[in-house]
Amino acid sequence: MAKAIVITGPESTGKTTLAKDLAAHFSTIWVPEYARTYVETLNRPYTYADVEIIAKTQIKEFEKAVCSQQKYVFFDTFLIITHVWFLHVYKHEPKWIESAIKNCNVDLYLLCKPNITWEYDPVRENPTNRDFLYDWYKRELIRYGKKFIEIDQIGEKRSQQAIESIKKI
Repeated sequence: MAKAIVITGPESTGKTTLAKDLAAHFSTIWVPEYARTYVETLNRPYTYADVEIIAKTQIKEFEKAVCSQQKYVFFDTFLIITHVWFLHVYKHEPKWIESAIKNCNVDLYLLCKPNITWEYDPVRENPTNRDFLYDWYKRELIRYGKKFIEIDQIGEKRSQQAIESIKKI
């Protein structure tokens, strides 16, 4: 089984870039952010049902990827973000989300600090509350007892900080 490393944090904090860089550095695979792919294909605003489809697909992708023959697999976001998304937007979530978060064996979360410039993107919607969401993700990681490292460096040092954290697991 591959070690699962999830890159998480508010939007526009370099998660995708970090996932790609880490996969290249460790010569392995990374799983793109499914929510982005899904929402970009909608010709309407997303709904609660859409977010649930996203969460279920994230779990399927996670289970498939960790069974690969790789040493590491990097995930550009995962259920913690989806959990907070449900609560932030809809004030409730499907009952199964909590147990799914508890039962998915993630070896390390890399929590990206919102200390890089927010960039516009058609699917982004939170330019002004990134610190608020960062703190919420951090509280949830602590509440669920997940092992995480805060990634707070800038530029190439950001990737280097993540690489050093991963080498310790």
